[in-house]
Amino acid sequence: MDRKLFDHTILKADATRADVERVCREAAQYGFMSVCVNSFYTAFVAERLKGSGVKVCTVIGFPLGQMSTRAKAAETRIAVEDGADEIDMVINVGALKDRDYETILTDIRQVKEACGGALLKVIIETCLLAEEEKVKACELAVEAGADFVKTSTGFSTGGAVCEDVALMRRTVGESVGVKASGGIRDTQTAERMVEAGASRLGTSATIAICCQ
Repeated sequence: MDRKLFDHTILKADATRADVERVCREAAQYGFMSVCVNSFYTAFVAERLKGSGVKVCTVIGFPLGQMSTRAKAAETRIAVEDGADEIDMVINVGALKDRDYETILTDIRQVKEACGGALLKVIIETCLLAEEEKVKACELAVEAGADFVKTSTGFSTGGAVCEDVALMRRTVGESVGVKASGGIRDTQTAERMVEAGASRLGTSATIAICCQ
Protein backbone atom coordinates (compact mmCIF):
# COMPACT_ATOMS: atom_id res chain seq x y z
CA MET A 1 0.00 0.00 0.00
CA ASP A 2 1.03 3.60 -0.53
CA ARG A 3 2.77 4.60 2.69
CA LYS A 4 1.62 8.21 2.25
CA LEU A 5 -1.90 7.03 3.08
CA PHE A 6 -0.92 6.56 6.70
CA ASP A 7 -0.94 8.75 9.79
CA HIS A 8 1.33 6.73 12.13
CA THR A 9 -0.45 7.18 15.43
CA ILE A 10 0.44 7.12 19.12
CA LEU A 11 -2.30 8.56 21.34
CA LYS A 12 -2.44 6.24 24.35
CA ALA A 13 -2.38 7.86 27.78
CA ASP A 14 0.76 6.03 28.92
CA ALA A 15 2.87 6.87 25.86
CA THR A 16 6.37 7.85 26.95
CA ARG A 17 8.94 10.01 25.17
CA ALA A 18 10.75 6.82 24.18
CA ASP A 19 7.52 5.46 22.65
CA VAL A 20 6.90 8.65 20.70
CA GLU A 21 10.51 8.84 19.55
CA ARG A 22 10.28 5.26 18.25
CA VAL A 23 7.15 6.14 16.26
CA CYS A 24 8.95 9.16 14.78
CA ARG A 25 11.90 6.98 13.74
CA GLU A 26 9.53 4.49 12.11
CA ALA A 27 7.63 7.19 10.24
CA ALA A 28 10.84 8.73 8.92
CA GLN A 29 12.26 5.33 7.96
CA TYR A 30 9.18 4.18 6.05
CA GLY A 31 7.98 7.52 4.72
CA PHE A 32 4.51 7.74 6.26
CA MET A 33 2.43 10.88 5.78
CA SER A 34 2.46 11.98 9.41
CA VAL A 35 2.94 11.13 13.05
CA CYS A 36 -0.27 11.75 15.01
CA VAL A 37 0.11 12.65 18.70
CA ASN A 38 -1.52 14.43 21.61
CA SER A 39 -0.65 18.12 21.85
CA PHE A 40 1.83 17.63 24.71
CA TYR A 41 4.20 15.97 22.25
CA THR A 42 3.80 18.34 19.29
CA ALA A 43 7.04 20.28 19.73
CA PHE A 44 8.96 17.09 20.56
CA VAL A 45 7.72 15.38 17.41
CA ALA A 46 8.33 18.46 15.24
CA GLU A 47 11.95 18.47 16.35
CA ARG A 48 12.39 14.74 15.78
CA LEU A 49 10.82 14.89 12.29
CA LYS A 50 12.62 18.00 11.08
CA GLY A 51 13.87 17.48 7.54
CA SER A 52 12.26 14.04 7.22
CA GLY A 53 9.33 15.03 5.02
CA VAL A 54 6.93 13.49 7.56
CA LYS A 55 4.22 15.84 8.81
CA VAL A 56 3.24 16.52 12.41
CA CYS A 57 -0.43 15.80 13.17
CA THR A 58 -1.92 16.90 16.51
CA VAL A 59 -5.31 15.92 17.93
CA ILE A 60 -7.47 18.67 19.45
CA GLY A 61 -10.34 18.36 21.93
CA PHE A 62 -9.38 14.72 22.21
CA PRO A 63 -11.04 12.30 22.70
CA LEU A 64 -14.46 13.60 23.82
CA GLY A 65 -14.86 16.87 21.92
CA GLN A 66 -16.78 18.44 24.79
CA MET A 67 -14.29 21.20 25.52
CA SER A 68 -15.28 24.81 24.93
CA THR A 69 -14.69 26.24 21.49
CA ARG A 70 -12.24 28.74 22.99
CA ALA A 71 -10.26 25.89 24.53
CA LYS A 72 -10.11 24.00 21.23
CA ALA A 73 -9.04 27.12 19.33
CA ALA A 74 -6.36 27.90 21.92
CA GLU A 75 -5.06 24.32 21.85
CA THR A 76 -4.94 24.53 18.06
CA ARG A 77 -2.99 27.79 18.04
CA ILE A 78 -0.45 26.38 20.48
CA ALA A 79 -0.12 23.16 18.46
CA VAL A 80 0.54 25.13 15.27
CA GLU A 81 3.07 27.32 17.06
CA ASP A 82 4.74 24.11 18.29
CA GLY A 83 5.03 22.79 14.75
CA ALA A 84 1.79 20.98 13.84
CA ASP A 85 1.17 20.69 10.10
CA GLU A 86 -2.20 18.98 10.50
CA ILE A 87 -4.95 19.19 13.12
CA ASP A 88 -7.46 16.41 13.91
CA MET A 89 -10.28 17.93 16.00
CA VAL A 90 -13.21 16.15 17.67
CA ILE A 91 -16.67 17.63 17.22
CA ASN A 92 -19.06 18.17 20.10
CA VAL A 93 -21.21 15.06 19.59
CA GLY A 94 -23.76 16.13 22.20
CA ALA A 95 -24.34 19.42 20.41
CA LEU A 96 -24.85 17.53 17.15
CA LYS A 97 -27.42 15.27 18.78
CA ASP A 98 -29.16 18.37 20.16
CA ARG A 99 -29.24 19.69 16.58
CA ASP A 100 -27.31 22.72 17.78
CA TYR A 101 -25.71 23.09 14.40
CA GLU A 102 -24.55 26.65 14.97
CA THR A 103 -22.34 25.44 17.82
CA ILE A 104 -20.82 22.79 15.56
CA LEU A 105 -20.18 25.31 12.80
CA THR A 106 -18.64 27.81 15.20
CA ASP A 107 -16.49 25.11 16.78
CA ILE A 108 -15.04 23.97 13.46
CA ARG A 109 -14.71 27.47 11.98
CA GLN A 110 -12.78 28.81 14.95
CA VAL A 111 -10.44 25.83 14.95
CA LYS A 112 -9.99 26.24 11.18
CA GLU A 113 -9.10 29.89 11.69
CA ALA A 114 -6.62 28.92 14.41
CA CYS A 115 -5.04 26.40 12.03
CA GLY A 116 -3.61 29.12 9.83
CA GLY A 117 -2.03 27.10 7.04
CA ALA A 118 -2.37 23.74 8.80
CA LEU A 119 -4.73 21.15 7.33
CA LEU A 120 -7.89 20.42 9.35
CA LYS A 121 -9.51 17.01 9.80
CA VAL A 122 -12.83 16.82 11.69
CA ILE A 123 -13.51 13.68 13.74
CA ILE A 124 -17.24 12.96 13.83
CA GLU A 125 -17.12 9.75 15.97
CA THR A 126 -19.35 7.67 13.73
CA CYS A 127 -19.96 4.92 16.30
CA LEU A 128 -22.08 7.36 18.35
CA LEU A 129 -24.18 8.67 15.45
CA ALA A 130 -27.24 7.61 13.50
CA GLU A 131 -26.89 7.68 9.71
CA GLU A 132 -28.59 11.05 9.31
CA GLU A 133 -26.32 12.48 12.01
CA LYS A 134 -23.23 11.22 10.18
CA VAL A 135 -24.42 12.92 7.02
CA LYS A 136 -25.17 16.17 8.85
CA ALA A 137 -21.82 16.16 10.63
CA CYS A 138 -20.03 15.79 7.31
CA GLU A 139 -22.11 18.54 5.72
CA LEU A 140 -21.36 20.90 8.61
CA ALA A 141 -17.64 20.10 8.45
CA VAL A 142 -17.55 20.94 4.75
CA GLU A 143 -19.56 24.13 5.29
CA ALA A 144 -17.13 25.21 8.02
CA GLY A 145 -14.10 24.73 5.78
CA ALA A 146 -12.65 21.40 6.89
CA ASP A 147 -10.13 19.69 4.62
CA PHE A 148 -11.04 16.16 5.80
CA VAL A 149 -13.73 14.35 7.72
CA LYS A 150 -12.57 11.49 9.93
CA THR A 151 -14.51 8.53 11.29
CA SER A 152 -13.29 7.99 14.82
CA THR A 153 -11.00 8.74 17.73
CA GLY A 154 -10.44 5.04 18.40
CA PHE A 155 -11.28 5.72 22.05
CA SER A 156 -15.08 5.37 21.95
CA THR A 157 -17.40 2.40 21.46
CA GLY A 158 -16.20 1.54 17.95
CA GLY A 159 -13.92 2.49 15.09
CA ALA A 160 -14.04 2.81 11.33
CA VAL A 161 -16.34 0.62 9.26
CA CYS A 162 -16.47 0.56 5.47
CA GLU A 163 -20.14 1.51 5.28
CA ASP A 164 -19.45 4.73 7.20
CA VAL A 165 -16.44 5.56 5.05
CA ALA A 166 -18.53 5.10 1.91
CA LEU A 167 -21.34 7.24 3.33
CA MET A 168 -18.89 9.99 4.27
CA ARG A 169 -17.32 9.92 0.80
CA ARG A 170 -20.72 10.18 -0.88
CA THR A 171 -21.61 13.10 1.37
CA VAL A 172 -18.45 15.19 1.00
CA GLY A 173 -17.71 14.38 -2.64
CA GLU A 174 -14.20 14.25 -4.05
CA SER A 175 -12.94 17.68 -2.97
CA VAL A 176 -12.72 16.81 0.75
CA GLY A 177 -10.64 14.01 2.21
CA VAL A 178 -11.98 11.09 4.24
CA LYS A 179 -9.83 9.60 6.98
CA ALA A 180 -10.65 6.18 8.40
CA SER A 181 -9.33 5.59 11.90
CA GLY A 182 -9.97 3.18 14.74
CA GLY A 183 -9.59 -0.58 14.59
CA ILE A 184 -7.51 -0.74 11.40
CA ARG A 185 -4.96 -3.42 12.26
CA ASP A 186 -4.30 -5.47 9.12
CA THR A 187 -3.71 -4.98 5.40
CA GLN A 188 -7.06 -6.41 4.33
CA THR A 189 -9.00 -3.95 6.52
CA ALA A 190 -6.87 -1.05 5.32
CA GLU A 191 -7.44 -1.99 1.68
CA ARG A 192 -11.21 -2.22 2.22
CA MET A 193 -11.24 1.26 3.77
CA VAL A 194 -9.45 2.69 0.74
CA GLU A 195 -11.82 0.89 -1.63
CA ALA A 196 -14.75 2.40 0.31
CA GLY A 197 -13.39 5.90 -0.23
CA ALA A 198 -10.78 6.65 2.42
CA SER A 199 -7.93 8.92 1.32
CA ARG A 200 -6.07 8.69 4.62
CA LEU A 201 -5.77 5.98 7.29
CA GLY A 202 -4.97 6.50 10.96
CA THR A 203 -3.54 3.54 12.84
CA SER A 204 -0.93 2.49 15.36
CA ALA A 205 -0.46 -0.78 13.43
CA THR A 206 1.09 0.88 10.38
CA ILE A 207 4.24 -1.24 10.34
CA ALA A 208 2.28 -4.50 10.41
CA ILE A 209 -0.07 -3.29 7.68
CA CYS A 210 2.32 -2.10 5.03
CA CYS A 211 5.93 -2.74 5.97
CA GLN A 212 6.21 -6.45 6.76
